[in-house]
Amino acid sequence: MKQRLDWTAVAPDGLAALLGLERYARGSGLEGALLELVKTRASQINGCAYCLDMHTKDARAHGETEQRLHALAAWREAPFYSARERAALAWTEALTCIAGSGVGDAAYDQARRHFGDKELVDLTLAVVTINGWNRLAIAFRTPAGNYQPGAHAAAAASRHAG
Repeated sequence: MKQRLDWTAVAPDGLAALLGLERYARGSGLEGALLELVKTRASQINGCAYCLDMHTKDARAHGETEQRLHALAAWREAPFYSARERAALAWTEALTCIAGSGVGDAAYDQARRHFGDKELVDLTLAVVTINGWNRLAIAFRTPAGNYQPGAHAAAAASRHAG
């Protein structure tokens, strides 16, 4: 699939704004492994090949197992996700599929059992961010397959320092 346009070059201020939210979510104190699961699950739902390539590679680089990555689409039936991860994944799905039925009380109540006020807002911001990245990558057909683990984190850190 051919890339439609390089939105990062066309709108560098937009990129900087989204990177700022990404840095915030990654620095919020939420576990990095949890964030990668959330980002991968939202990307599965949205069908974003670029983000799936990136986040599965980053997850593996941080020690995530193939078994858990392969079963992520069926996390409700798989026994190897913690209660906290399950709450985060249910919250991710509710927010990513918000047009269908909003965010129900069951997902909220489950998330509240495992996340404090700030953590839940931070998790929500992480879901908002990955959904934004997904929509940009899908709309402009960002090519998948060449991402190297940690490349975007390093780029975001260098933009922040500079």
